Amino acid sequence: MDLITDTDALAGFCARQHSAEFVAVDTEFMRERTFWPILCVVQVAGPDEAVAIDALAPGIDLAPLLALMCDPAILKVFHAARQDLEIFFQLAGQVPHPVFDTQIAAMVCGFGDSASYETLVKRLAGANLDKASRFTDWAHRPLSDRQIEYALADVVHLRTVYERLQQLLAKNGRAAWFAEEVAGLVDPAIYRTEPAEAWRRFRLRGRADRRFLGVLKALAAWRETAAQQRDLPRGRIMRDEALLEIAAHAPKTIDSLARTRSLGRGIAEGKLGQDILDAVAEGLADPNPPPAIAAKADAPPGIGPLIELLRVLLKQRCEDYQVAQKLLASADDLEAIAADDNAPVPALAGWRREVFGNDALALKHGRLALTAGRNRIELVALPERDGA
Repeated sequence: MDLITDTDALAGFCARQHSAEFVAVDTEFMRERTFWPILCVVQVAGPDEAVAIDALAPGIDLAPLLALMCDPAILKVFHAARQDLEIFFQLAGQVPHPVFDTQIAAMVCGFGDSASYETLVKRLAGANLDKASRFTDWAHRPLSDRQIEYALADVVHLRTVYERLQQLLAKNGRAAWFAEEVAGLVDPAIYRTEPAEAWRRFRLRGRADRRFLGVLKALAAWRETAAQQRDLPRGRIMRDEALLEIAAHAPKTIDSLARTRSLGRGIAEGKLGQDILDAVAEGLADPNPPPAIAAKADAPPGIGPLIELLRVLLKQRCEDYQVAQKLLASADDLEAIAADDNAPVPALAGWRREVFGNDALALKHGRLALTAGRNRIELVALPERDGA
């Protein structure tokens, strides 16, 4: 088995890859009980060899691997890369570059929403994956032969999947679409875990005043710092629902904190109770809390049928262009477009506007009609109307 357990062997392998155009990469890690992911195994396949790197081997230095990941001359190929990139960002302080994500490429090329790796391997590499080892304990040593075989199979087939998708992108002229999507994936800002920005993780529905947001920001920052320092998942420090409830009521005493339904008196009266109250007080005293969030405006009367028409148009455009619906426009995008021609949504920008956004506005304003014919929806251009 091609298992690397020492720094010299790792350095030798990485040196042999520096002339490669690309390497296929995957990771196995554990995160159920920690804040920071525990990197256990890294699989890398170059043009001529594939190895599994034991990241937990005693004394191993991953510096040669991190240098390879940050070599701008070598393309790094991943599938569903975000968690892998986060791990390398935490280890090296920078995002691997350049990157090719086969899941994104598959969505651009019409393989559906969030195409699974197994599906791509079967359709593009003509192979079936043995996924029996997917949920094994990757931190346990020694690694079994079956674990190593599973790990290596992922990157060996990933080379073929990448080559086929690269050919499809070139054939259908969508390399620019793909590049636009990957640019967001390699932005270092999305991998930073700054406590002061932790409150942005919460998807707030409806109105939120500045007092609530100030307390939410302080509580989220406290929890983020506590979780990082203790290397525990955020939910082990405090669950999201408890944090939101406390931010809404802003308790000032242990007794009032203990009445938080999703927290419990034991925690309120324990060692974390005063820390929570201190964070609440800090939030209440914040002279510059986040701006208030206005309640979502009611949809204009009669807009529901228009949204449904836009939904039909979206499905047809996805079939016409063989692109994943999830990638092209969301339900929120459709509602926003129905209400506002200049809505700041992805569907009205870049390649999405060319494929869908312009037609959506034309349909909205009566310059485009939908009709059924030949067992499909057809688009019919209409003459300009006065005032349209």
